[in-house]
Formats: sequence, C-alpha cells, structure tokens
Amino acid sequence: MQRKSIDMWVGLFVLLGAAALFFLAMKAGNMSSLSFEKTYPVITKFDNIGGLKPRAPVKSAGVVVGRVGAIKFDDKSYQAVVTLELENGYKFPKDTSAKILTSGLLGEQYIGLEAGGDTNNLVAGDRIKMTQSAVVLESLISQFLYSKAAEGKEGEK
Repeated sequence: MQRKSIDMWVGLFVLLGAAALFFLAMKAGNMSSLSFEKTYPVITKFDNIGGLKPRAPVKSAGVVVGRVGAIKFDDKSYQAVVTLELENGYKFPKDTSAKILTSGLLGEQYIGLEAGGDTNNLVAGDRIKMTQSAVVLESLISQFLYSKAAEGKEGEK
C-alpha cells in the first residue's frame, strides 16, 4: 500500500513539473496570450526596430489590440517593414501613429499605437506612415559620452 502511495505522489510531482515546463515554454515563446480573434494586417516602416520580435504585443492605451505578424527588411528604403495583425474589434483612424516602446527599463519591446483624428479607419493592407523607431540604449549612452567629451574639450580652450 505504501509503495502505491509513493508512486502516486511521484507521478503527481512529475505531472506538475511537466505543466510548469509547458507554461514556461509558452511564456518564453510569447504564446501565453493566444487569441483566436479575426485580424487585419496593417503595415508600418521603421528605421530601427531594436529588439522587436514577431508575436510582440501591439498596444493602445495599455490594452493589447493585436500582435506583430512579420518583420522584413526593405532593401530599397533600408527600413524594417513590420506587419501588425490588429484584432477586428479595434478600429483606428488612418492618421494613427506607431512607436516602438519598451516595458520598463530593460523589458520586452512592443508597438504602441496612438489614434489620430481622421474620420476614415485603417483597413486591411493600409500603411501607418507616422512611426517612431526604437530607442537603442547603447546609442543614447554613446551620444551622452560624446557630448560630455565635447564639453570637456571646449572647457580646456
């Protein structure tokens, strides 16, 4: 009887471990918030996408309204072309702007949408023309150091 009880507890522990690994894999793959809503594609272009990845959230006012569908490189304009898959339940004006933002100081990157004032809404295949690229921490630090070095040289003269 004792052997069956131990086997049952070990089996339960292994099952819980497998469930935890599955949850961790889904979280790491950004698949934990799957949505089966119908979506429509909207295209944006950015000079620099930083660490943005496919399946990253698209948010407006802090609410997830879609996901990043695909990321490609346009070798004519030398920009990243990002396809957003917005949920059909959310409509945005044609003059909506898109920014690449970061959750917290070093968190994941996502796209933030700011609605404009146009009376016509975006439809499948439309482009968002007003975009703001990701802020790259390394370039900010190098700009800061360069400006401090320039100030130091001016002070010596």
